[in-house]
Amino acid sequence: MNYSLSQVPERTTQPRNSGLTMVMDKGLSLRETEDMLSTSSDYIDIVKLGWATSFVTPNVQDKLAIYKNANIPVYFGGTLFEAFVVRGQFEDYIRVLDKFGLEYAEVSDGSITLPHDEKCMYIKRLAERGKVLSEVGSKDAEKIFAPYKWIEMMQAELDAGAWKVIGEAREGGNIGLYRSSGEVRQGLVDEIIHAISAEKIIWEAPQKSQQVYFVKLVGTNVNLGNIAPNEIIPLETIRLGLRGDTFATFLTDDVKQKYKLGKYYQDDRIRQND
Repeated sequence: MNYSLSQVPERTTQPRNSGLTMVMDKGLSLRETEDMLSTSSDYIDIVKLGWATSFVTPNVQDKLAIYKNANIPVYFGGTLFEAFVVRGQFEDYIRVLDKFGLEYAEVSDGSITLPHDEKCMYIKRLAERGKVLSEVGSKDAEKIFAPYKWIEMMQAELDAGAWKVIGEAREGGNIGLYRSSGEVRQGLVDEIIHAISAEKIIWEAPQKSQQVYFVKLVGTNVNLGNIAPNEIIPLETIRLGLRGDTFATFLTDDVKQKYKLGKYYQDDRIRQND
């Protein structure tokens, strides 16, 4: 940090197991990657090369080397895994991971219908060679799972060897955990978080309002994913209570009362209106 402030919540330090920020790289150039890391590497814990962009992005090996030199792990998006599986090329997928030296892999079934025991088999197989992130939730807006089903699938995938489970939201944050408007399905999230350890879940939260919601719900060290490169530093200020949306979240009650923050502001308005 560039200077000292009191009443700022304590962040976990890298390499983190909680408080993760997973960044979505949708095809950054080598220069853009270097520029992003020059300002934000301290706040990036893992990078996803979105969906199957690694198939068409030039100089992928060079980009991976840049991330490796910054000690930031990278994985290919789950849609690429699905593209290999649906073509009967799972063994080829493993060879691709080995070719590019990727320890991390994502297993998802957001675009295909995959029996859950088969999905868990893929998780178990990939967990033998590295860390697995498994994504729960469909990219099809018509597929709405009951909360108990999310919990069952998440727990089964963790039991199969997943390092973290990811709550699906897509790049836009308008599916899975969220309604089409981007509003959080609060009942769903509440049930999940009471059944599965928050440390084990990465919540895809590309929209600011979603990031704010999870920081307020779980705390500064919540795991958040699908963060755009230009939102990494803004997210860190949200985590630290240094942006308007979470400004009062981590301050003491006497400070909130003195400056009429949070519920004290509301109480004061009610008194004025009486």
